[in-house]
Parts: sequence; structure tokens; C-alpha cells
Amino acid sequence: MTIKTEGVHAGEFLLSEANGSRSRENIVICAGSGMLRAGTLLAMITAANALTPTAQPGNTGNGTVGSVTVTSEAITGTYVLEITEAAANGGTFEVTDPLGRLVGEGQVGQAFTGGGLTFTLADGSTDFAVGDGFSLAVLANLGEWTAYDDDGTDDGRRAATGILYAGVDATDVDVKAVAVVRDAEVIEALLTGLDTPGRADLKALGLILRT
Repeated sequence: MTIKTEGVHAGEFLLSEANGSRSRENIVICAGSGMLRAGTLLAMITAANALTPTAQPGNTGNGTVGSVTVTSEAITGTYVLEITEAAANGGTFEVTDPLGRLVGEGQVGQAFTGGGLTFTLADGSTDFAVGDGFSLAVLANLGEWTAYDDDGTDDGRRAATGILYAGVDATDVDVKAVAVVRDAEVIEALLTGLDTPGRADLKALGLILRT
């Protein structure tokens, strides 16, 4: 016999909330957050959008990544740039996102746009060879939300700032959602991601845990 476990329903974790819509906010869950169920502790991304390129050890070419822009389409994690075709004073490269998905192809010396990133890979005094590449560490989704994680990236997700009202799938795309962010009583046993620091964060928001 197959046993199925019913998940937490939308708003089931709520015991009481403030009048009207005071306790709730409309939010956007950033792509890459995965499947989140109702009652998941959330955090707002507060770090500025940024990209830090690091040349792979053993690169033949000495060009650099510059002129970087990161938009809300990007996801936090490490993108990978790899040279796929070498050429004098140029070449072709591919960029994959932190989930291993190809987000685009580009040309050395020309602006690249894909996966929420815009940058130019400049040619250096020594040409790139096939297999050369860069790790592109991205902090993205400024002002959007993701699952709270006290041990996660220091981009805001270490501070619980709300509770997801209804489950969402934000694996591949940004998703609009509702969060309970202040002045409510919630059922502790129906929350996901709760830990000691998270308890303190919720208390500061006026979110009271009940057994």
C-alpha cells in the first residue's frame, strides 16, 4: 500500500493575524529557490546585485571580464564561462548558470547578454585557448525573496523576514507570492526552516510561535 502525506495547505499555519491585510505583503520569490511549501520561512535579498569573475587556474589567455551588469533575471550562485572556439584576438564562449543550464553564447571583445548578466570578455595580450574559462560568482535578486537559510550566502537570506502563505514552484522562474511578515500568531509545527536564529527573527517582526 502506498502511503501519501498531505502537505501544509495555504495559510494553514496561521492562528491569527492583524486586521485587513496588515500582516501580509505581495512579494516575488526569485528563480532558483525551488519548490517551497506553505509555511516556509523566507528572507529578502538585500545585498546589491554583483558579479565577481575569477579566472580558471591554467588559463592560456589573460583577458578579463569587465563592464558587468546583473539584473533580477539572474540567480545567486556560480555561473561558468568556457571558451569553446579560439581565434586570434577573439574567440567564442558559452555561459552556463548555477543549475547547469546554457544561458547563451558570446564573442570575445563583444558585449554578452544572457541569464540576467551583461558583460564583456576582453581580449588580452595572450589569446584564449579552448577550455579556458572563468567562474562568475553572482549575488542577484536584490529586493526579491528566497528561502531563509542561516548558513547560506550572506546576501540577506540569513535573516528570516517572513513566512510563505501558499506553496510555489520557483525552480526556473521568478514567482509572485504572498508572505506573512508581521503581527500574527503561527503554528510552530507547520513551519519549514525554523531554527533558533529564525525564531528570534520572527519574534522581532511580531510573529508569535504557538505550539
